[in-house]
Amino acid sequence: METVTLILALLFAVVMSGILARLLPFSLPRPLVQIAMGAAIGLVAGWRVVLDPDIFFLLFLPPLLFLDGWRLPSEDLFKDRTTVLELALGLVVVTVLGMGLFIHWLLPAMPLPVAFALAAVVSPTDPIAVAAIAQRTPIPKRMMHILEGESLLNDASGLVCLRFAIAATLTGTFSLGAATFDFLWAALGGLGVGAGLTWLVGWAKAVITRRLGEESSSQILISLLIPFGAYLVAEHLHCSGILASVAAGLTMSIVEARGNALAVTRIRRTTVWDVIQFTANGVIFVLLGEQLPTILAGAAASVHLTGHHAPWWLINYVIAISLGLAALRFVWVWLSFRLTLFRRRKDRAQPHWRVIGAMSFAGVRGAITLAGVLTLPLTMLDGTPFPARDLAIFLAMGVIIFSLIAGSIGLPLMMRGLEMPPEPARDAQVDAARTAAAEAAIAAIERTQHRLADGRKDADAYVNIAARLMDLYRERIGHPAAEPQQQEMRKRDEAIERDLRLAALRAERQEVFRRVRNRELGSEAARRLVREIDLFEARFLI
Repeated sequence: METVTLILALLFAVVMSGILARLLPFSLPRPLVQIAMGAAIGLVAGWRVVLDPDIFFLLFLPPLLFLDGWRLPSEDLFKDRTTVLELALGLVVVTVLGMGLFIHWLLPAMPLPVAFALAAVVSPTDPIAVAAIAQRTPIPKRMMHILEGESLLNDASGLVCLRFAIAATLTGTFSLGAATFDFLWAALGGLGVGAGLTWLVGWAKAVITRRLGEESSSQILISLLIPFGAYLVAEHLHCSGILASVAAGLTMSIVEARGNALAVTRIRRTTVWDVIQFTANGVIFVLLGEQLPTILAGAAASVHLTGHHAPWWLINYVIAISLGLAALRFVWVWLSFRLTLFRRRKDRAQPHWRVIGAMSFAGVRGAITLAGVLTLPLTMLDGTPFPARDLAIFLAMGVIIFSLIAGSIGLPLMMRGLEMPPEPARDAQVDAARTAAAEAAIAAIERTQHRLADGRKDADAYVNIAARLMDLYRERIGHPAAEPQQQEMRKRDEAIERDLRLAALRAERQEVFRRVRNRELGSEAARRLVREIDLFEARFLI
């Protein structure tokens, strides 16, 4: 019963965090509000969640990483693949080595392998935290795609480095050859498992649907099970379950491009996944806050390892590590952009320092960092306590909070008035696709009209309705070729039409509800009418 109550309290905190974030007189990102509410729950209610990292990874990371991979445009990820790999792989390795030595120099009492372990868990950025920050700050699409691709792929490299650091701490040995093989197996195996399982499920769904038809609820449930299945299979094979979830999401976008799913399935599935994303993101940050009182309680004992007695010294170390991470990321991003992203342009313009600064502030740490540091074992092989474990956990939590605050403040400042390098406009592609789709629709209307009207007495009705529909599509075909001034006028007219249609639809819905209240219309018929109005209204709100 207490577990159920705690779960309900966490969900209630997620709901209230959104309300509180909007009520505050100053702008505060929702993740920080959720962390504060989680800490309040831990202090006031006295609840303590024993955060098992394995269960935490299994429950939260697969669906969220799967969804991010699913919705990430694969063509954009492929276009900037060099930059993404430099950040997701190169930056992680450099961070582990550089920050590991820096942390050991800063805290000599922390053994070097443990320092490398701490550097490994703070090296990957968190896609959940990055998305949470991006909700408040308009980020150019290309920059956001690079950040999403980096955060989706660097988790595996960071956690693999963590595994090696823990093994070196426990055994006192390290093998570069074995580490390289394990990394390649974890990465390539995880990608293969995720992609292969999703292709297999997609093929099986297509076969069953052709024979038996499609059931929307089953299709939605299958999409929910795919990331968990990919994660569990990959972990069973000692591969990266995180990369398997990401690969499953990327492959899902390719499978869905076949267009086999029904429209109603896609609409309902999108709604379900939006709710899961909102809930899981919120619960993660509330849980982070709930762990904070326990971590702070161990700060008094941890500070003695540093040679000081006042706990506030730990804050200095958190700031020093966070600044070191930011400086290292700034330099690496500058090198990466100079060598790849901007080098492909003919004028070879140098990246603006604010672009690099924005990318640096966007390197936010989150749940993966905390869950990773909690995997540090409690004891060594001989039964002695694992050295500096509580100190490492406190520093990792401090880096998470510091990066969230710095990103929430610094990123909007860096993005204000910033102009990114010009990107090729995709309006031509969109216009070409609209035209081709309209031409295909006209051809389909003609074929269907001839097939249905053949030999019927009311054939004239088919001809008239088909002509009216084809005129609408022909009008759509003519729009892309309009002059710039005509396009501006068309946008203005579309905005006016949108406002008028929304007002009309809302009036329709209110009238339906009025008739239900007055018992002039049954509830079942009302639900059907309201759903039609809602779907039509959604077209103008997307």
